Parts: sequence; structure tokens; C-alpha cells
Amino acid sequence: MREKVISLYQSEKKIYPREILGFYAKWRWFFVWLTQIIFYLTPWIEWGGRQAILFDIASRRFYIFKHVFYPQDLIYLSVILIICALGLFLFTTLAGRIWCGLACPQTVYTEIFLWIESKVEGNFTKRGRLDKSNWSLKKILIKFQKHFIWVIFSIWTGFTFVGFFTPIKILFIESIGLSISGWPLFWTIFYGFLTYFNAGFMREQVCKYMCPYARFQSAMFDKNTLSMIYDSDRGEPRKGVSNKSQGDCIDCNICAQVCPNGIDIRDGLQYECIFCGLCADACDSVMKKINRPANLISYTTPYMLRNNLSITKKIKIFFRPRIIIYSLILLIVIGLFLYKLNNRYDFKLNVIHDRGILSRVDSNNMLENVYRLKIMNAGLNRDGYKLGVDGLPRIKIDDKSMKNLEIQLDPTEADTFIVTVEVPINSQKPGKYPINFLLRKEGSDNVIFEKSIFVVPEK
Repeated sequence: MREKVISLYQSEKKIYPREILGFYAKWRWFFVWLTQIIFYLTPWIEWGGRQAILFDIASRRFYIFKHVFYPQDLIYLSVILIICALGLFLFTTLAGRIWCGLACPQTVYTEIFLWIESKVEGNFTKRGRLDKSNWSLKKILIKFQKHFIWVIFSIWTGFTFVGFFTPIKILFIESIGLSISGWPLFWTIFYGFLTYFNAGFMREQVCKYMCPYARFQSAMFDKNTLSMIYDSDRGEPRKGVSNKSQGDCIDCNICAQVCPNGIDIRDGLQYECIFCGLCADACDSVMKKINRPANLISYTTPYMLRNNLSITKKIKIFFRPRIIIYSLILLIVIGLFLYKLNNRYDFKLNVIHDRGILSRVDSNNMLENVYRLKIMNAGLNRDGYKLGVDGLPRIKIDDKSMKNLEIQLDPTEADTFIVTVEVPINSQKPGKYPINFLLRKEGSDNVIFEKSIFVVPEK
């Protein structure tokens, strides 16, 4: 009896998507151009004599136009991530996986790589025949040309990505002079390799097996979520199956041939579907040729498809409770984020009570506490600041600890000051008293209050 070997890995057949032009294909390419123009041009934009958007990890500073963010501003990053998550929930509930089909980086770069492949190797039938043919000098040259263009494009993509974290003009000069340092070179090659590997080889398998979004997206779907839907009531039975059939579908399979993920939309909603709409473009082109109505495959909802709704009722569907709740939460979070961002002070104060010297008495019978103050100019200009303290009667900063209570700091500069605060020795009972340090920016009414304590010891 022969033993049957069961493989734990199912190899995937290579997909050769058929090229198609149409309404959704044009939108798809619009977003390819839009995302790539933003990605490749943004690092070259300057703002105030520096790169407009730069995530300088080495200096622990993020520059986004006029704003400079520091590790202390991590809360802003958290809010941005919350906004992105809420936006994803909203658009998924409303429009399904439209993000995947139009603007996801995997989709965009796969589309670019497929375009390069089609220009070098030919249309989908020629590409299939080329891969099945025996190796020859012609095949080697064609494959080399394709992979060479892929590699150049991938390296440029990796270079641009690193340009968001290292000043791109300096990076470009170093690259031309072959003097680029180790880490920028490593990340350029690494990100370039990911682009080359994922868009050139993995392609639809990233969407099927690696992307978690495909797994939980159905939890946000309902009967009113826009989806790519095949109208089986109108299309079935297919003309190619029975001569007596009266359905509009002629079983040409072009809708499956154009799918970048290799699925057949006529089998129903599948997690592999990314809502790119190419199947709808293909079907509409066939319906036009056989003089049948378009939209046998359309971007609609199951409820709309089964009911002949008026325009007013269709619009009302988009204002259902879940959409309204998501929208309100998203607008509130965005509003609070923008308010805090626009009212954010461009200077910071951090106070640490010296634990080595909780309190002491000086020669003038003044009770002293020592503090370590870190003051940062988070702005883009040299600014002056004035330091003060309050919270107790006759409390003041000792002039000897700071010769000048006015501080000057250069842009993005931070400095540490040892400050002595004093009160008359018999003015307070033993205990711990809350006090406030005040830092005022010169030329404005902006004041930062930082809480601390003043310790009065037992006699």
C-alpha cells in the first residue's frame, strides 16, 4: 500500500491578471499617482530652511511643518493612531475594503510592478507563455530587464523612505559620493528589498495570508456596507452553461481573469476580494458588446441590490446609527486633537526635587530647597523665558543659584538649571507644601505651571 504524503504548505499558482480599462481602473491609477507623488516629493519639501517633514530619531525630534515633537509629545502620536483606527472602522463600515483596492501600499506597488512587467514581457497571455517556455538567451534578457527595473525602482523607494528619517538632501549627496553611512544604507536596502519581494513575488499572498485586516473586516460589515457584488438574480443561470438560460452572464470568465487576487466574484463575497472594481469594469465592457445593461457586477450593498430604492432612500442608508456614531466620535477626537495641537506651547519645563538635599538653612536664616529644572525651547526661533515661583508667602528663587532669572535658548535647545528656592525659616510649620514653578515666554502671555513640593523639616 502506497503512503500518501500530505504537504502542510499549498503552493500558489502565479496569477497573470488581464489588463482592463474602465471607471474603477481609472480611479485605481489616480490613487497610484496621488500616493506616489505625495510619497516621493514630500521629503524634498522645505519649511523654514529645513526639511518640512523629518522624523529625526537620532535627535529624538519629529519635524512636521511648523511643529516640532519630542518624546514628551508621545500622546499626540497615540491620538493620531486612534484617529486612524476610527477612520478605518468608519470607512470599512461605509465602503468595505475600498482602502485595500485603491490606496493600500501593497496594492499600489503591486500595480506598478505589474505595469512594468506588462511593458517588458507583454500582456497576460504572453507573460504566461514566457514563464512556461524553456530557458533561452531571449528569456534571460527579458527577465533581466524586468528585474533590473524592479530593483532600481525598489532602491529608489527605499532611499525615499529613509529620506523621511535622515535629511534627504544630505543622504542624496552622500549616496552620489558613495559615502553613505551604515544604517541609512542598511535601511535603504532593507526597505527596497521588502518592496521588491512583496510587490514582485508575494503580491496577492500578502493580502490573503499576511494582512490582518482581511481577517477582521467582516466584523464591521452589515447589509448596508458597500461591496463588490455580482447580481446572481440577473446573471444566473449563465448562458454558457445551458442553452435555455436567460441570465445576462455569458460565462466569459473575464471578471476572474482581471482579478489581481485570482478569485471569481460570482462565487460571492470572499475575504480575498479587495474591492478594486476591475471585475466590474470587465463585466461592463462585455455587457456593452452584447447590448445588455451594465452593473451586472457593481459597487453596491446587498440591501440596495435586492430592493429598488429611490435616491433619497439610498442616501438615508449612509446615515444609519453606526455610521453616525463612528463619525461623531471621529470628529470629536479630531477636533480635540487640533485644538490641543494649535494651543500647544513651544516650550517645556520639567522640575525634579533634589532628593539629596531636601532642605537646608543658609547663613541668612532662609530655609532652602534645591530643584533641578530642565527647560526646552521646542520652537523654531531663539526665545527668552522668565522663571518664577509661587505657592507660599515670601517664597522666592535665590539670586545666587540663578544670576539671571531670564533665560535665552536657541531653537530646539534644552538646558538644565540647578535652582534654589527659599522662604524665611520660621514662616511655615513642618510639612510638605505644594508650590508652582512658572515659566513665561518673553513677548507673549504663554505661561507654563509645573507643580512641585517645598519641604519644611521638623526642628
